[in-house]
Amino acid sequence: MHAQVRTAAILTDADRAALDAAIAQVNGLVLGKAREVDLAFVALLADGHLLIEDLPGLGKTTLARGLAATLGLDFQRMQFTADLLPSDILGVSIYDQATGAFRFHAGPVFTQLLLADEINRAPPRTQSALLEAMAEYQVTVDGISHPLPRPFFVIATQNPVDLSGTFPLPDSQLDRFLLRLHLGYPDAEAEREMLAGTDRRALIAQAMPVLAPERVLALRDAAAAMPTREALVAYVQALLARSRTQPGVRVGLSPRAGLALLRAARARALIAGRGHVLPEDVQALFVEVAAHRLVPEAETDERARLAGDILQAVAVD
Repeated sequence: MHAQVRTAAILTDADRAALDAAIAQVNGLVLGKAREVDLAFVALLADGHLLIEDLPGLGKTTLARGLAATLGLDFQRMQFTADLLPSDILGVSIYDQATGAFRFHAGPVFTQLLLADEINRAPPRTQSALLEAMAEYQVTVDGISHPLPRPFFVIATQNPVDLSGTFPLPDSQLDRFLLRLHLGYPDAEAEREMLAGTDRRALIAQAMPVLAPERVLALRDAAAAMPTREALVAYVQALLARSRTQPGVRVGLSPRAGLALLRAARARALIAGRGHVLPEDVQALFVEVAAHRLVPEAETDERARLAGDILQAVAVD
């Protein structure tokens, strides 16, 4: 099969070393979660956003702050609550008596890495305030569009939906997240090291940037330019088609989900140091990319299990 018309960008030795050092530094801050750290870098380098669903205290904020410190990104953390308003996130136009005009005061979304903490504790209207920002990298207030800084990366955390005081994210909001993952409890060795070592907040404060924001943008370009063979595209399309006929699935994956899967697979190949994408890249990411985009027939069905069943049902030619 012939590759699509796409020219692979070759990483310099310096870029390769800086990317490896950045991943290593974040792994030193978030102990025992190497796969989850890799997935966070996949979301970042694929120009997507990351949703982490887990109980409090398992390292979600540490991961976000560690990424920001390691990459030299401007960072804002927003605690989502039931009384939070869209203007608290986006900003507001205020009348300036001196000039006789309204002046826009930017909200915390105008940053490079936004941690939307416990996003499902805010009502749907406030959750949806992030939709335009995440999809279009701009915010429109009073009919005027304001561009966001680049790179712009949202890490949102949510509590399990069975906890009190939560509002489930609508499907349109879930679709804006490239990946959804769970951190889970650390293993015994990592937990002992955490308990006996320096406070994570102090380590993050001491962390030095090892990969500048402009290099993050260059790495995104390199990932986007990764060659993708027709056979791999056919495999992704087969996964999409299977999701639409899979027993237990009411609404399957859209073409946009397939594009997201390919973007993520290219980023994973880049992180692995390869100049091409393999079916293994798609398989390693499929559940995290697809599960939250599936709509099960029964509320009790687990989306991750359904995604796993789809993956098992489609063979690689």
